[in-house]
Amino acid sequence: MGFRGEALASMTYVAHVTVTTITKGQLHGYRVSYKDSVMEHEPKACAAVKGTQIMVENLFYNMVARRKTLQNSADDYSKIVDLLSRFAIHHIGLSFSCRKHGAARADVHTVATSSRLDAIKSVYGVSVAHNLLKVEAQDDDPSSSIFEMNGFISNSSYSAKKTTMVLFINDRLVECTALKRATEVVYAATLPKASKPFIYMSITLPPEHVDVNVHPTKRETVEPSASCPIIASPMVANKDRHHNPSSSGQKSQKVPVQKMVRTDSLDPAGRLHAYLPAKPLTNLENSNSLTVVRSSIRQRRNPKETADLSSIQELLEEIDSKCHSGLLDIVRHCTYVGMADDVYALLQHNTNLYLANVVNLSKELMYQQVLRRFAHFNGIKLSDPAPLSELITLALKEEDLDPECSENDDLKKKIAELNTNLLKQKAELLDEYFCVHVDEDGNLCWLPVILDQHTPDMDRLPEFVLCLGNDVDWEDEKNCLQGISAALGNFYAMHPPLLPNPSGDGLQFYQKSKHLSASDGGIDFSVDKGDDSKMEDEIDHELMSEAQVAWSQREWSIQHVLFPSLRLFLKPPVSMAANGTFVQVASLEKLYKIFERC
Repeated sequence: MGFRGEALASMTYVAHVTVTTITKGQLHGYRVSYKDSVMEHEPKACAAVKGTQIMVENLFYNMVARRKTLQNSADDYSKIVDLLSRFAIHHIGLSFSCRKHGAARADVHTVATSSRLDAIKSVYGVSVAHNLLKVEAQDDDPSSSIFEMNGFISNSSYSAKKTTMVLFINDRLVECTALKRATEVVYAATLPKASKPFIYMSITLPPEHVDVNVHPTKRETVEPSASCPIIASPMVANKDRHHNPSSSGQKSQKVPVQKMVRTDSLDPAGRLHAYLPAKPLTNLENSNSLTVVRSSIRQRRNPKETADLSSIQELLEEIDSKCHSGLLDIVRHCTYVGMADDVYALLQHNTNLYLANVVNLSKELMYQQVLRRFAHFNGIKLSDPAPLSELITLALKEEDLDPECSENDDLKKKIAELNTNLLKQKAELLDEYFCVHVDEDGNLCWLPVILDQHTPDMDRLPEFVLCLGNDVDWEDEKNCLQGISAALGNFYAMHPPLLPNPSGDGLQFYQKSKHLSASDGGIDFSVDKGDDSKMEDEIDHELMSEAQVAWSQREWSIQHVLFPSLRLFLKPPVSMAANGTFVQVASLEKLYKIFERC
């Protein structure tokens, strides 16, 4: 449980410590006392209960200054109760009891049980236990599994003002800010704004993947892999030191108003929506809760296996070497404000306001994720297999200026046939490395999951298949893998839907004219416009409803899936600093200077 021998020895320097112990099968136990780090006497025989009892009394009796810092014993006791509560629901084979000196009843009291849900009910109450869902996850092959997770998470009926996350990695109680933040983002879409979830999670990893000695005081637990670091802080450390300026001996300084940051980058809610009229929930938005609960932002890959192909390793190293540190800081700590138009999102970083090209950002993120998840994808099975030849033909027709023209149909058919045969030859590579499954008949059956909670726009599937056939260099390994990854990145990017946005000018697309006869009110679609008739516009509500769903789903995905994932995974390349992906539109300091002159 992280209780080390040197910690016990340290207590003997600052308190009176008594240890009573008995071994199974012995007639009596032994007791020994320590004071000022010295054993006061030889161990004495005594009656004892099986096991070991350690009593620490008069803490800091010989350190007056240190003792004065313990101003609120109630605060310390609440932390002890919280710690033992977390141990109690993980180590269910043991009994735990915690009672404050002088109190009649214990604040924590559990008995050994085989049911973790019963342990949670005993510690956190019936209302919590009744609103929990069991979750499990592991590698696809249990025999060679390097990752296993099980736990309980609260459902949408649970409500609390503060997130409770109990996390154990290899039976060690830790805190992981990144994981906690990711789960809060997932829950933010289903819970009311003031409600927070309850999460118990136990993760098992190979011991060599977790280094508890990386920090001098063991305050951080790190996975040694440089490509996918996991940092978690043990619960026994005082995490408040990171946030309390007084702990370092420095006084907090007043921030000038023109440099004051008034938003929290950890809050997933978009700022712009608060000033817009509320929209009624669509069926699609109502169904998102199930997807959110099932999915999470996670990496499911073995970096050692991925590194087997030197080409992939080189491409990943290029991403790291070309990463722009300034843009990385913006992406990691920005606040999502809202969509400015169909392509650009408004972001706040510190006291600056930026326009960010969502298409470019999502395309780069998907490309990087394809390389990181290389050969370790989950899959999306198409409800109906899609014939490659038909998809390619459709894509070629879309490229024509006149789609109705049948002049080059034979040529298009030939190109579709050649590309279909090529992709059938490369089917094994596509399936093994990218989870793009093409069957023997040339039908596309599976696509990869690149980002959890996100599926590509299937209207762009023909373009993707044509790109695989035409634009990928299949002769050179590195160029081939990079080309396929880029094609997937473009396909999965969050492009604007093909149907125009019904808001604003896009409404004209859904209007169809009809000819009304003034004599009988009948509808006549003839072009004759006499004095006794007039033209009116009719809205194609079915098509417009389809467009509204597509646009609202995209906006939801940008806010709740894309930007949380950008913060966790994206390493923006240097090219984004000059190609218009990020445009600074305002600076609080400069605005104050303008106002001062006025």
